[in-house]
Amino acid sequence: MSTSVADPRRTNQPAHSDAWEGYHLLLADTIREIPAWGISLALHVLLSAVLGLLTFTQIHSKRESDLTTVFDRVAEPVEFRISPEIVERLGSDSDSNAISASLAAARRPGPDTHREIERRVESFLINPDIPIIEELPAPSEASLVKNFDAVGATEHTGGTDGAIDRLALEIAASLRERRTLVAWLFDESLSMQQRRNAIADRFENVYRQLGQTNLGLEQALKNETLQTAVVSFGRETHFLTEEPVADVTDIVKAIREVQLDESGDENVFSAVELVFRRWFNHDGPGRHNMLIVIVTDERGTDYYRVEDVIRPLSRRGVRVYCVGNAAVFGREKGYVRYSWNSEGEHFTEDLPVDQGPETVAPERLQLPFWTGRHQHLERMSSGYGPYALTRLCTETGGIYLIAEDSLGMHFDDGIMRNYRPDYRPIREYERQLNTNQAKAALVHAARLAPVERVPPPVLYFRADNDQILRQQITEAQKPLAHLDYHINTLQQVIESGEEHRDRLDSPRWKAGFDLAMGRVLAMRVRSLGYNAVLAEMKSNPKTFATAGSNQWRLVSSDEISGGSQVKRLHRKAQTYLNRVIDSHPGTPWAMLAGVELNTLMGWAWTEGRIQVAQSNTGNNTPSQMRLDDEEDRRRQERRRIQRELSRPRL
Repeated sequence: MSTSVADPRRTNQPAHSDAWEGYHLLLADTIREIPAWGISLALHVLLSAVLGLLTFTQIHSKRESDLTTVFDRVAEPVEFRISPEIVERLGSDSDSNAISASLAAARRPGPDTHREIERRVESFLINPDIPIIEELPAPSEASLVKNFDAVGATEHTGGTDGAIDRLALEIAASLRERRTLVAWLFDESLSMQQRRNAIADRFENVYRQLGQTNLGLEQALKNETLQTAVVSFGRETHFLTEEPVADVTDIVKAIREVQLDESGDENVFSAVELVFRRWFNHDGPGRHNMLIVIVTDERGTDYYRVEDVIRPLSRRGVRVYCVGNAAVFGREKGYVRYSWNSEGEHFTEDLPVDQGPETVAPERLQLPFWTGRHQHLERMSSGYGPYALTRLCTETGGIYLIAEDSLGMHFDDGIMRNYRPDYRPIREYERQLNTNQAKAALVHAARLAPVERVPPPVLYFRADNDQILRQQITEAQKPLAHLDYHINTLQQVIESGEEHRDRLDSPRWKAGFDLAMGRVLAMRVRSLGYNAVLAEMKSNPKTFATAGSNQWRLVSSDEISGGSQVKRLHRKAQTYLNRVIDSHPGTPWAMLAGVELNTLMGWAWTEGRIQVAQSNTGNNTPSQMRLDDEEDRRRQERRRIQRELSRPRL
């Protein structure tokens, strides 16, 4: 009988131990089949999980400890203090109403963000109804004014009516802030009579616009929140309203009662100063805004006082506006067409007035163009107001509104932005002239240029015989000799600053200097060449190539006469004029340089034929004809004297 031996591993094991043992054996076999890198990866993953669990437990425990510490500290009483001095110095209720530069960028302090969010959420939970949106009010007539062409401190309003409508917007903006006093200063010149009447006719419309701006201004006008004063000025200042008024009827009546001043003086800056002193604090210090509106067509006789007037007005926030004319480009004198009657005679003439320049001093030569086709360009508008009045408006926060621009030519605003006049103080302008010879030479030359009109050169010469030809040539040379004397002086002055030309610090100065140099040299080339060809013809008259010709005519030519010196000046003139065109395209300086270059600088003779009057065979004798001519000359002279004596001063 055989005996079986029991496996010691199965001793005392339960019944299901066989399955467990099989699982371990299978796991062992599987592990033996896994490569070494797999085992290493599994161990690293397991180790990372354990370390992460330990770290999270520590952080969670530390946060609970920190939060407990923070709440313990908050529980302690904390005392906050607010300095009363800060409250008095800041805020819209302060006396000075002054804020720092930083607060100026943010016009009001921001709200508490967290409290604002809580308030809005709470409000929505309590009352979730959607609010009813009211119908938006229609825009006022004043707010629909067209966009203006603004250039710096100057706006082109398209006429007097546009300027007044623009001022209505400025007055409305001031009334939004607080009570406003508007002082209107009217020029008493004869040339301003039409503009004064136009403004008087427009005044009721201005107040109507103010009452329709949907800003509560209609009620403000009834409460006399807007007050108006009317003043006129010439040699003296006249207060047409003893105190500011609110009734439109009184204002219009005062404007129509402006008396004419024929002195020719417009002391506008003295008038502004007197108005400021009289009415700035008329109802208490700092209780109202003050706006001063100047209506004139000139720069002001006392323009040199601009700095004295600017300081007090700018410090106290008084804004100055001007309804005026555009300044003549680079020159002092402008012209106003005026008609008048005297002893049964009717006269119409362009009368000179001081309308410019747009800079402190003239920076453009008063040279006529050689031909008569471009004489109108001597009166070309600058597109800006005169320097002193524009500076006054700029420094006080106002605007110079151009109501009349007689010969305005549109140039691209993007280009002209780099050529704006310099509105810094006069002393700064003078310092620039003292430190740069090119600037000083340009300003000096602009003042030395001939003011009187030079007659155009004679281009046609009768040549029935050599004696008649020589007489006519001699007469033609006289005015040109006078012109060449001035041009020669100009050439010497402008060339004295040529060494400092490269030190000019703005495109405006460079364009002005180069144009002046080019024009002076071009005029000199034409003048010297003209005299040379006339002298040659007088000393050695040419012979006609065509039978029957009896006239010589000078025409422009690219052939330069007068020798090598004149040819050298010709090349230099072309260099400067072409530089203006290439460096400053789309500007008035480039346009004028192009006009100068379009006329050739040399001269050539051409022959022709004219009808010559035959000897008189009628009843009138030669002596009677001379008497008739003399009487006609005397009549014209009497009319000229009458016009001179009766010509008004504008």
